[in-house]
Amino acid sequence: MPKNKRSFFERLTGVIHEEDGAVMEETGNDSEEREEGLFDEEKEDGQLTVDVYQTPDNIVIKTIVAGVRPENLDISITRDMVTVRGSREETKEAEEEDYYHKELYWGSFSRSIVLPQEVDIEEAEAIEKNGLLIIKLPKLDKGKQTKLKVKSN
Repeated sequence: MPKNKRSFFERLTGVIHEEDGAVMEETGNDSEEREEGLFDEEKEDGQLTVDVYQTPDNIVIKTIVAGVRPENLDISITRDMVTVRGSREETKEAEEEDYYHKELYWGSFSRSIVLPQEVDIEEAEAIEKNGLLIIKLPKLDKGKQTKLKVKSN
């Protein structure tokens, strides 16, 4: 039974979950099946894998963005969410039929992370080093108090 849309995991691993719960592995000849229209699917973004942890002062997000130029990354931050988008472009060095094994993900990707507490978006920073993207988000201190003086005319 053909499936109209495969998940990112199914495309990445080659495993297909059928409706009856059975698990099949692709034969490796899926290019012929796609040409015949059995796997018509919409273009879907890949999803980045991330590590998210906290220090006393920051929330830190780490993700691998190897092969992506920093200017091709889009990082959107709100006080409670971070979204990383980008695209990894494949250079055609071989024809599709010349591959023995193909696992790398090429194309657009995105990931949204809901943060465990509000952050100061003005002080956030992103650093890319050797393919590792590190986003540091300073936590907002909700317990911080200040005295406000009342002015009179």
